[in-house]
Amino acid sequence: MLRLILSSALFFILLSISRGQAPAQIDPNALAQKIQGELSGPPLPDAKVDPSVPHGELLQGIITDSKIYPGTENGFQVYVPAQYDPAKPACLLVKLDGLGTYEATVLDNLIAKKDVPVIIGVGISSGTVWKDPPGTPKRAAIRFNRSYEFDSVNDHFPDFVLNEVLPAVEKMKTKDGRAINLSPDGNDHAATGGSTGGIGSFTLAWRRPDQFTRVYSLIGTFVSMRGGHEYPALIRKTDPKPIRIFLEDGSTDAWNPLFGSWYDANLAMESALSFSGYDVAHAWGTHGHDGRPGGMIFPDVMRWLWRDYPAPIKAGISKNSTLVEITLPGEGWQKIPQTFQSAAGLAANAQGDVFLSDRPASTLYHLGADDKPVAYGHEPDVVGEAFGPDGTLYGVEPGEKKVVALDPQGQTRTVAEGIAGNGIVVTHDGTLYVSEPGEHSDMPSTIWQIKSTGEKKVVDQGLHSASGVAFSPDGSLFYGAENSTKWIYSYVVQPDGSLADKQPFYWLHMTDIPNDSGAEDLAVDTHGNLYAATRMGIQVCDQNGRVRAILPLPTPCGPVCSLCFGGEHFDILYATDGTQVFKRHLKVPGFAPWAAPIALPSHSAG
Repeated sequence: MLRLILSSALFFILLSISRGQAPAQIDPNALAQKIQGELSGPPLPDAKVDPSVPHGELLQGIITDSKIYPGTENGFQVYVPAQYDPAKPACLLVKLDGLGTYEATVLDNLIAKKDVPVIIGVGISSGTVWKDPPGTPKRAAIRFNRSYEFDSVNDHFPDFVLNEVLPAVEKMKTKDGRAINLSPDGNDHAATGGSTGGIGSFTLAWRRPDQFTRVYSLIGTFVSMRGGHEYPALIRKTDPKPIRIFLEDGSTDAWNPLFGSWYDANLAMESALSFSGYDVAHAWGTHGHDGRPGGMIFPDVMRWLWRDYPAPIKAGISKNSTLVEITLPGEGWQKIPQTFQSAAGLAANAQGDVFLSDRPASTLYHLGADDKPVAYGHEPDVVGEAFGPDGTLYGVEPGEKKVVALDPQGQTRTVAEGIAGNGIVVTHDGTLYVSEPGEHSDMPSTIWQIKSTGEKKVVDQGLHSASGVAFSPDGSLFYGAENSTKWIYSYVVQPDGSLADKQPFYWLHMTDIPNDSGAEDLAVDTHGNLYAATRMGIQVCDQNGRVRAILPLPTPCGPVCSLCFGGEHFDILYATDGTQVFKRHLKVPGFAPWAAPIALPSHSAG
């Protein structure tokens, strides 16, 4: 008892020094008294039904036709406060593992005191696949989905919440006929849960920071169940997101040591979030895998999460040395106005103007200084592009098995035939290198060299689904990416342009579903950093082959499928997810593939 009281007092001390924002006004001694009273006497004031406070109502629902989790039944509960007016969209709190009278009473009291805005709560129970139909006494379960839904670190659960649960909630009405009207603004949305629900609530915000910006994780399972142990590394490497997080756990928490220590994992999460500039606070007690201490401080954490509302949650500034090296403070992604059907093959000319192909539209586009796309020519099958040192634009046409050169009038000439290419790069002497994936997943890929004379030869075979290709700025190394694995291969360039000493050198992070990097395109900067367009964003690797930074596109963009440096000074990074094109000014200029080789800054073995 005494240990719990002391640890809870420590919680309030930590809460009062939370980073980046004015702290909530909290008296740690008063909190200790409240917790002692809760354990040995009546409920805490914020958790006690107050007859003078307007009471909300709880609605019940169920989803049985999920497309994301086929065959499951997921119950959900909806708390609607008495103060809710359908004319004004309400804030949202999603609670994993359900929501009941305790949370409803706390929200009644906090809303009445105006400590938090008007919040509609949605509790989500994990899915179950039942052997027996509804109404059967003592139904038998075939499969429990709780860990699969909440512990997974992919987009399935966020998609389930946003595309299936919340639309079902908004079809409901209160007993007095009020329709449910949720705010679409992610700054108005919070998520919470305990244990597996703790990591699940964080995943909602991590995967969809445009939709969830406030998180309370109790005894969260950031351990090696379904990839949660990778979160601290990803947090340290990824450009900070606009999320405010509170973590709670106890020092003896290890529900199952097979997966690791819950407490150590939460310490690693707090350390990573703090390092990366997040507005984070925590409460470390001495309890085990017990949700009661975190539940007791639920009212105070809600005040902390919603303090200074409606001011938007802002992304912090990371201490990541590579992010500091390459990014400019306050410079985020800017969207090019036009939407495309399937943008690909980003490449820049000597003036820094960017060109891209839109294969379904059978059109090549030129983005000038004003970023307005202008049709450059009509070529139905171009997917990859690269400029040569003389300004010639080259493209690969996999359907026609050709490599072509294009002019502003849309005329083409064939440079090489018999190559169903994917990635393409042109060196300073006009030599082309083209990757050609195998015709099916079991067939190895080929790297071709095509000289300015038209002579072509194979310089490598064996990659899996070869995609992006690039050279180091000093011309000494060649890089070839694999779309279906985590590897980018490094080769030593020989005097005649052939490739030797092949190694799977660059290790990329992979998404959970699909389980690959999805690397599609490569670029390099003048410091020797390698930029890879992947499912997880743009992964930036140092010269020793390690991912040091990740630049995701604005959510909810898809995977990055192409990138290049452009702009007058080649210090603007362009990237596309296939439908939208973005640009971002960086500190470090990119290296034009067709430019003369340059010396690189010296680096150590690392």
